[in-house]
Amino acid sequence: MALAKMSVAELEKFLREEFPQAFSDGDITIESADGETCLLRRRYDVRMLRPGGTVSGPTLMAMADFAMYVVLLSAIGPVGLAVTTNLNINFLRKGLPGQDVLAAARLLKLGKRLAVGEVNLLSGSSPDPIAHVTATYSIPNK
Repeated sequence: MALAKMSVAELEKFLREEFPQAFSDGDITIESADGETCLLRRRYDVRMLRPGGTVSGPTLMAMADFAMYVVLLSAIGPVGLAVTTNLNINFLRKGLPGQDVLAAARLLKLGKRLAVGEVNLLSGSSPDPIAHVTATYSIPNK
């Protein structure tokens, strides 16, 4: 795969301008992105929890989808209309309250029209994933 076409700073600027509903309030930070992988952090907030005190599925799915978008943009550049065509999530264990959620995304295949990747979602500093995601993105014609 190619080297990064967008730096973390360029990604952040693009996302603040083009996708503010997902990246404007500062709760998600891009810790790294290199054109093949990225690491995102969502700071803990009580709004992430579902009844029973675990991180909610919608929180994890949104984080995984956003991580895939970020790693894809880092690989192909500012293509705002790249969209999710498939997302599969396996919930593996409880995400603990009080812990940030980390999303480690990796592109598995980058084609001209489709990209396939995976995301491991982690709770705080635990190395054991709380969810595993595979996703496919459609890349529009230039």
